[in-house]
Amino acid sequence: MDLFDANLKDYQDQNAPLPYRMAPRTIDEIAGQEDIIGKGKLLRRLIETDKVSSVILYGPPGTGKTVIARVIANSTKGYFEWMNASIAKVDDIRKVSLEAKNRIKHYKAKTILFLDEIHRFNKLQQDALLPDVEEGNMILIGATTENPFFYVNSALVSRSNIFELKPLSVDNLKDLIIRAINDKERGLGNKKIKIDDNALEHLAKLSDGDARRALSALELGALSTHPKKGVIHFTLKVAEESIQKKAVVYDKKGEGHYNTISAFIKSMRGSDPDAALYYMAKMIYAGEDPRFIARRIVICAAEDVGNADPLALVVANSAMQVAEFVGLPEARIPLAQAAIYIATAPKSNAAYVGIDRALKDVKENPTLEVPKHLMNAVYKGEEKMGKGKGYKYAHDYEGGFVPQEHLSQNRKYYEPKDIGFEKKIKLRMEELAKRVKEAR
Repeated sequence: MDLFDANLKDYQDQNAPLPYRMAPRTIDEIAGQEDIIGKGKLLRRLIETDKVSSVILYGPPGTGKTVIARVIANSTKGYFEWMNASIAKVDDIRKVSLEAKNRIKHYKAKTILFLDEIHRFNKLQQDALLPDVEEGNMILIGATTENPFFYVNSALVSRSNIFELKPLSVDNLKDLIIRAINDKERGLGNKKIKIDDNALEHLAKLSDGDARRALSALELGALSTHPKKGVIHFTLKVAEESIQKKAVVYDKKGEGHYNTISAFIKSMRGSDPDAALYYMAKMIYAGEDPRFIARRIVICAAEDVGNADPLALVVANSAMQVAEFVGLPEARIPLAQAAIYIATAPKSNAAYVGIDRALKDVKENPTLEVPKHLMNAVYKGEEKMGKGKGYKYAHDYEGGFVPQEHLSQNRKYYEPKDIGFEKKIKLRMEELAKRVKEAR
């Protein structure tokens, strides 16, 4: 390292953002994640013995994926390569691969490749990694905010240990904030900062398990507050201004999106209006398209409520139209009304089950011919062929019903339940079945 590089590093160390400066250097400095790096846990043992094999770390932002990679880099005797999948190319991988093979050949030294945002690699790029990982030419450490079982090549996943990182607890974040305030070497210890308990609580809670967010808000508040008598008073008001709106982990194309909408639908299905409102609020807060939410409510009304309360679909459809007409923020009100209606309505999936049974029958069995008396005689002479002959017009009979065959073979798809309005439907169907039996 020449003098220019040394000066640049010193400048970066002093002026880098607080989260970067406070990044743990040893495994004992890492906050949280006791399930994977606690005393005696597998990943900790691998790091301490410098026996790390290929691993994939996944979890929300700010939970320590890059931090763990840095600790491994500081602990290993091998050569450490850093790469970001959002800008790396296949040629970059091949270059690292060639250098890794040369280190093995000439120095018997291992190479560890840390690949951040590995989910951004396409299949071709991930396939380029596979031979070296499989042959042991280099050790891969992948980091991702997405579930690797969905976004990473299954061959890479099968050759790696998967470790899931959880959001940090409020207490973990409080400890980090206090440590940063007191640390004179890397943190804000050279400034006299007095932080109120409610301000500390606010920063920790609204950071939503993200250490980077908590420390960034702390630094912003501390640097933008004028000292009084040499002391920076970090109040609740300063904390609120520093952190503002929290960032909900909700990638519209990622796992957070699908998990949230799944929980929303299952809460309505499970007759829990409070849970349904919470997940809806999370989606709205994160910027979800209200039309997407409305569509899920409409589907749930038909699939899970069905004829147990036929008005559910009417309410859901109305909410969808009104939400599109008025837009946010007012759209939240009709959407909430519809979600609550669906959640508290009696439930029956008989219509959903019925159509799937019928589709399965059509797909897997010989197609049933339409009975001739139900056929439409369009042209002259078709009646002589029997088309439409013998059809009985239901409204000509008492109660608007007359026994006649509508399928050439007996089939049963729709089975109404003893729930809500469908109970009345079931009683009527039983009465009609009785009349058909008597007619036979």
